[in-house]
Amino acid sequence: MDPSPVTCPSLTLKAPAKINWSLYVLDKRADSYHNIISLMQCIGLYDTLTFCHSEQLEVVTDMDIPPEQNLAFKAAQILQQVTGTKKGARIVLKKEIPSGAGLGGGSSDAACALAGLNKLWDLGLDYSRLKAIGSNLGSDVPFFFDCPSAMAEGRGEILTPLDIGPPYTLLLVKPSISVSTAWAYGAREGAKRLVELTKTGNNVDNIKLIFKALNTRDLSLLKSLVHNDFEDNVIQRYPVIGILKEGLLEAGAALALMSGSGSTVFGLFKDRPMAVKAAGRFPGYWNRVVETLTSADTNK
Repeated sequence: MDPSPVTCPSLTLKAPAKINWSLYVLDKRADSYHNIISLMQCIGLYDTLTFCHSEQLEVVTDMDIPPEQNLAFKAAQILQQVTGTKKGARIVLKKEIPSGAGLGGGSSDAACALAGLNKLWDLGLDYSRLKAIGSNLGSDVPFFFDCPSAMAEGRGEILTPLDIGPPYTLLLVKPSISVSTAWAYGAREGAKRLVELTKTGNNVDNIKLIFKALNTRDLSLLKSLVHNDFEDNVIQRYPVIGILKEGLLEAGAALALMSGSGSTVFGLFKDRPMAVKAAGRFPGYWNRVVETLTSADTNK
């Protein structure tokens, strides 16, 4: 369904995408999730959600999926259930973040829906409560309440906000394939290296070094530190992702890495003109030049 203009008094919020500078998959938990350690940062690519009062609850979007599978709709439903409100809302969702891309679009939409409806319905819930509700919708949802950057632990709900100072220019490139997060975790668990992973403390230290390298713009050190535990298995099944990664490096990226469980690969470039020029080397692929977000770009 094509999102139609919203004419009622409304509230409009932007839901940013994210990248992972590092992502370590640790042991499987009793609740069937995996413990992770990751350094995530929001980027200047947004879905837009517009909220207005309505007698019923509906999400209008051009996404070709049933409403019950839309995380913004799920977020609205769970917020109704938790608070007992009988209020409805019409949410118009304009998508710019591709699905199945490892950029957290659905999780960001869910967090944005919780924040927007909390205001629209005058519920008065604080961010801690909204994050707790969001954790039931997806492991990445709580992070988007701690934008622009944070270290995530546990299954993603234990967050240490970090302020990564200078913005960086990235070129995002996504092939036509989408990677199932569930498949990526299953493939990772099947890899026999899982029990041989570096100790948690070492992974935290690695993230601290990445954080330092980002803030000091030590790109050589940063390139040696960024890491994604999903990457090898995903590239083995989808070789195009490895080809895109090499292509970004050949185009002049200081580093290239797959984000999340894929399939987007991002390259870090010296400046926007260089990234825009590099984008011309990927005809036929979805691509965007964006900047990482800093604390100056976000406010709660």
